[in-house]
Amino acid sequence: MTTAAAPEDLTARARIRDAAIQHFGELGYERASLRGIAETAGVSPGLVRHHFGTKQGLREACDEHLIKTIRQTNDHARAGFTSGALDSVLAARAVPESQRRYMMRALAEGSAGALFDELVRLTVPWLLEADRSRPDPPAVDVRIRAAIATSMALSVGILHEHLSRAIGADVSSPRGDRLLARGLVDLYSHPLLSLEDARRIQAALDEAERTSPKENHDD
Repeated sequence: MTTAAAPEDLTARARIRDAAIQHFGELGYERASLRGIAETAGVSPGLVRHHFGTKQGLREACDEHLIKTIRQTNDHARAGFTSGALDSVLAARAVPESQRRYMMRALAEGSAGALFDELVRLTVPWLLEADRSRPDPPAVDVRIRAAIATSMALSVGILHEHLSRAIGADVSSPRGDRLLARGLVDLYSHPLLSLEDARRIQAALDEAERTSPKENHDD
């Protein structure tokens, strides 16, 4: 789905932000320079400092922009899923390559905490919705499940090259994306464990927790 650029995206500030997303994604935070970002944006390094102050301030602005974009995408997907407009849901999955690279590198480097936390927060309502049709009550807090689900989903981007090689198609290509989507739908629609097996494993975990040495916690 292609949408017209918002007025703010025609400004020098937005060009700098987009250039920073590209450089941080391709080079990493440490190797990216304000001078290189300014050159790509077609502005002076002084204007970068004027708008964002420091490189850290610029990275935080990139995170804020992606959080806003992800919220909008999630709202669009939820509305489409609720109304049955699945073409809207599929279109919402598309992420610009520069943004995907930025998110994956930032998360792999251990930064973008606010971005990860927002993804977890947005995942919670999806799980709560799914919980309503579960035959058994959840045994784990929804936020923990959302954090795990988010980590698993993001691993597709971090392991992009390995996954593409394994399935025989670049997952960022239309064909690879369709293979990925079909595989995810199949996995999510068929439980890997029966309820009986899950209860036995949970019971074993409970027993191991009861018999293991008490963990030390600092006050």
